[in-house]
Amino acid sequence: MSVYTAVATSAGRDTRAVTSDGRLDVKLALQKEFGGDGDGTNPEQLFAAGYAACFISALQATARRRRIDAGGSAATAEVGLHHHEDGSFSLSVVMRVELPDHLAGAPGEELVAAAHQVCPYSNATRGNIPVQIVIE
Repeated sequence: MSVYTAVATSAGRDTRAVTSDGRLDVKLALQKEFGGDGDGTNPEQLFAAGYAACFISALQATARRRRIDAGGSAATAEVGLHHHEDGSFSLSVVMRVELPDHLAGAPGEELVAAAHQVCPYSNATRGNIPVQIVIE
């Protein structure tokens, strides 16, 4: 059973995306790289924002359970959209994680690895798309 269910509706890349509660209402646009005007956000940007936010929340929750201060941490998700010769598309992710100086080396690496096991986005993508974690 779900603890929470998000609901959003869209009619495609050149329309809008709206959540059922109305808190998110964004103009979508096909990227210039695909012949669109790029005058709006796109699903890959929304996925990147959601994954970055979720990943850092998982990292902070994991740190709290371990009584570690992870304040000042941030994540940047780079979501690649790949077009294949057969006409199909796929995604890839590079997750860049910034940690405070006191988490440099092994302590930060262990925390990031644990967060990657907890994060729902990481669990959804694992085995489905390539995800590279980079600690900066």
